[in-house]
Amino acid sequence: MHLNGGSQNAGQAAVAVGDKVYSFGGSRKDRDDQIDVHIFNTVPLRWRRLTPVTTFRAECILEVPTNRHYHTAVLMEDIYIWGGYKCDTRKYCNIVYGFDVDTHGWFRPKVSGTVPDARYYHSACVLGKVMFIHGGNIQLTGHTDMYKLDTSTMVWTSINARGTPPPATACHSATIIGTKMFVFGNLFSKDYNIRVFDTETNQWLSTSSAKLFPSRRYGHSAFTYNGELYIFGGWNGNSTFNDLWKFNPETFSWKKVEPKGKGPAGMYRRMCCCMVGDRIILFGGQNTPDDLYMLDLSPSLKTLCKLAVIQHDLDQSELTHDIRWELESMTNNNSNKY
Repeated sequence: MHLNGGSQNAGQAAVAVGDKVYSFGGSRKDRDDQIDVHIFNTVPLRWRRLTPVTTFRAECILEVPTNRHYHTAVLMEDIYIWGGYKCDTRKYCNIVYGFDVDTHGWFRPKVSGTVPDARYYHSACVLGKVMFIHGGNIQLTGHTDMYKLDTSTMVWTSINARGTPPPATACHSATIIGTKMFVFGNLFSKDYNIRVFDTETNQWLSTSSAKLFPSRRYGHSAFTYNGELYIFGGWNGNSTFNDLWKFNPETFSWKKVEPKGKGPAGMYRRMCCCMVGDRIILFGGQNTPDDLYMLDLSPSLKTLCKLAVIQHDLDQSELTHDIRWELESMTNNNSNKY
């Protein structure tokens, strides 16, 4: 499925909450001083934009973050965004902001410990109540460092990792499977290998090289499904990619996946990728920011039948009202006035 007419921003960060996708920030022409929040509801397949507000939290500052891009967003009990390049001051950020998914309000928790330097193009992933920050970019200088934020205490810790760390890393992906973090891609290196960090031992593990692997890239998307790591798209400095690969952490092997249907022609540079059930929602990207694609990894018979009706332009007059409404939602773009 492919729809136009969503957020015009590029470089957003997004997370899925239930059947909704929340998108935060992204660069735009008007340079508003407050961050954008857009919600894509995967039932009616429609976007809407929220008005930024604050929400009360004990021991927290009531503050809406300024707009930014190339930051990260993660989901725990609340959504937390960190880092990024601020559009109003054109400076990097290292402040944690929280977003309450029930009240749709912002708050700024008070933190302690060793706070990471401000940056963008970093990665963030979650294990339990801990957010891990890895790498990133400051003035074309990559980082190899690793930090964690325990959201139950709001204490930052610098991780003194053992083993051989990856080279300075930015515009990569870091994905948790089990208790291990799998890092792929790099703006500053031509390394093709998956790097594995053990969060229990705080150690970079020695890994073997796969015989078959994706082309060197960065700014791609990554997600997990059935215990495997998937990556989509990316950019190598000259060309964009729209291919899909999966990585098996048990066999340490890659396999190219060939989805049916018509996918993106070439989205790159931190397009958003969120999983809702068995469906992947892809949107954003530097070159086509208002495009949205949906990839169903386990389509039902109902979904396949609806796709056949659309593909072959079959008569819909005898279908139920609900089915006709779903077909209309799948084929009509979002209004830019959403």
